[in-house]
Parts: sequence; structure tokens; C-alpha cells
Amino acid sequence: MAKSTSNRIISTPSQYAREHYLYVQEVGTLQSLEPHISKRQNLSSFLFFAVLDGEGILSYEAKTYSLSAGDCVWLDCTHPYSHESSANAPWSLMWVHFNGKDAAEYYESYKQQGNPFLFRPRNLVLFTNTLSQLYQAQQDTASLADIISHKYITDLITLCFTENRTEHSGEYSILEKLNQIHAYLEEHYGEKITLELLSSQFFISKYHLSREYRKTFGSNLSEDLTARRISHAKSMLRFSDGSVESIAQSCGFQDAGYFIKVFKKSEGMTPLEYRKKW
Repeated sequence: MAKSTSNRIISTPSQYAREHYLYVQEVGTLQSLEPHISKRQNLSSFLFFAVLDGEGILSYEAKTYSLSAGDCVWLDCTHPYSHESSANAPWSLMWVHFNGKDAAEYYESYKQQGNPFLFRPRNLVLFTNTLSQLYQAQQDTASLADIISHKYITDLITLCFTENRTEHSGEYSILEKLNQIHAYLEEHYGEKITLELLSSQFFISKYHLSREYRKTFGSNLSEDLTARRISHAKSMLRFSDGSVESIAQSCGFQDAGYFIKVFKKSEGMTPLEYRKKW
């Protein structure tokens, strides 16, 4: 007698998709009929699943966790893991195994920001709808399945990041303060900005600011400020006749030579080459 019923699609993406997209390996649904342990290790894959109903247990990173309806899990399958449905309340799941370009980098960034691999979203429907669309894409659009699946996997990853941001970035007052600092950088990008200045102005330890800013926004403060300055510089290069020196000054670079060096590292060309191309 079967221990579960499932609907799944096993996908073999094109070589182009493997090199350029996030792609589906398997996607489907499962209804357990009795306890059954699924064990995996050393899989070149990432697994996301949502518990729709029932209960079960998950073993991962040398610990065991109880799962119930409403929980979501995102795992790196290169690590050993197992999961088993409860006998008293067999669970039903929606899931996808995926991999592809930047998948490992997304997961590493997610973990570095302090986000949990097991969480309970406020609105599970957002996740299950995305999984349903992903399943449908694999069924109905053979010619476009790879690019559409990439879109829905990206949506799923984005949901994981945004769902956990407010719950795991500390007190709301800290998040509010970080958003204020984020906005301050955009408004004052042309001025001299230091950690010490921000620490004093927003009444937050510079070490705490540096750590929490990266956890919340995914980049450190100096990288973010430089990116904003480069973006404004590109706009000025395209839509004004200002010299490289004056644009550098306007965007917060006190030295034109340093501006050219940073710009070339970012864009692969000098400011004047950028102006000519665009």
C-alpha cells in the first residue's frame, strides 16, 4: 500500500537555463497517508516546502524540529536532512527542488542576514500561490517554461527575504531608524558621510549600525553609499555637460582621480567612455 500520494513534475532544463537561470528540478504536492521518512544528502539542490495541513518532523543541521500547518522551510540540500509525517496527523506539502545561477549566493545572503530556514509566514497563500504558478508553468508553457520558472523561483526567494525582514531585524524602532538612515543617504549622497556622523545623528552605536544595516539591506553602508553616488554620477554624465571633476564633487567624491577609479571598477569603463556610449 502506498505511504503517500503525490503529483510531481521532474524537469530537465536546457543547458542555457542551467547556465543563466534559476531552474526547477522537481515541483509538486504530497499527501502522506502514514509515516514515511524521506532522507537526502549531498544533493546539488535547494528545497523549499510549505506545510498545508497536518504535522511532522524535520531533521537538519544536527537538530530536530516539529512542523505543522503554516510552516515553511528552505533548505540547502548539500547538507543531510530528513523529514517525516506524523502518524496521527499526516501532512500535506507543496514543494520545489531548484538550483541554478546564483542560487547558492541567494541562500548564503539569506542566512548571513540572520534569517531562519524554518519560519511561519503571516500569509501562507502568497507562498502557495507562487508554488502553484511554478507547477503550472512546468505543465503548460513548454517553450517558455525555463524563463517563467526562473521568474517564479525568484518571486519565492523574494518572499522569503521580505517575510523575515521585519521579524528578524530586531526591534521595530531599530528597523525604523535604519530606514531613516537609508533615506538620509539618498538625500545627502553628495556630502561627506561617515559612520561616526550617522552614529551621532541617529543615536546608534556605529558597530551596531554597521552590523544591522548589512543584515537589513544586504550590503554594507559604504557599498550602498558608493552605489548611490555612482548612479547619480551616471545620470549627470548622460544628462548634463558638467566636467568629470564637477560631477565627482557633486556626488561626494572629493578627488576626481579616485572617482574615475571607483567608476571604472563599477562600470568597466571611465566616466568619459560611459558618457560617449550612452
